[in-house]
Amino acid sequence: MTNVVNLNKFKKRKAKAERVKQAEVNRRLHGRTKAERARDTLQKKKLETGVDRARLEHNSDPEDPSET
Repeated sequence: MTNVVNLNKFKKRKAKAERVKQAEVNRRLHGRTKAERARDTLQKKKLETGVDRARLEHNSDPEDPSET
C-alpha cells in the first residue's frame, strides 16, 4: 500500500518553502548597511560624471538647433 498524503499539509509546506526562498532573496537585495548603500551611491555618481565628461556635446536639448 501507499502512504496517504494530506494535500493541505503539502500545500502549506510548499508555500512555506516559497516564503523562505523569497525572504532570502529580499535579504540579499535589501539587507545592506548604510555604508554599503553610500558606497554604491558614490560609485554611481562617479560613473555618471565620467560619462558626462566624455560627451562630445553638452546640449540639454539635442533637437534645438539654435544652441549650436
